[in-house]
Amino acid sequence: MKKVYLIGYMGCGKSAIGKRLSFATKMPYYDMDTEIVRMTGLTIPQIFEMYGEERFREMETEFLRTFRDEFCIIATGGGVAMRKENREIMRETGLVFFLNAPFRDIWRRISTDRNRPIVQRSTRSDLEQLFNNRKPQYLHGAHFKVETENRSLRDIVDYIAFQIGRLKGEI
Repeated sequence: MKKVYLIGYMGCGKSAIGKRLSFATKMPYYDMDTEIVRMTGLTIPQIFEMYGEERFREMETEFLRTFRDEFCIIATGGGVAMRKENREIMRETGLVFFLNAPFRDIWRRISTDRNRPIVQRSTRSDLEQLFNNRKPQYLHGAHFKVETENRSLRDIVDYIAFQIGRLKGEI
């Protein structure tokens, strides 16, 4: 186990939890979308506009295959776990935590986000259906399901940090 992957639907808290988890575990934190933007020099909406969603999904798989080999925390994009290959790579190279948040909480966080192309072109109903369609793949890809409803960021981070420490033999 080298990497810790945070998976889940957009707006479930992967970035917020990843940053805090990095501090708690002293492991570096990377946001997959931020890294892809850095490597390409394009924003996520620009990548979708210029190359389409399928090419963006290929970039995510390339990231998982080639990203540096170090102990770290990676907040993945919301669609990463939809590809079987991605789930296999993550499960083989690290621990995978699915952050399970209720859709109503997610909608509150993402509904006005201009940097999410899927949100901009979809209705609430479409996004909820996508959420429901993706959930089985998140569950299938994860080693741990982390319930976020009615839990503070600190409680969630403490739980994940405990599991990391336990599996690394530090507890």
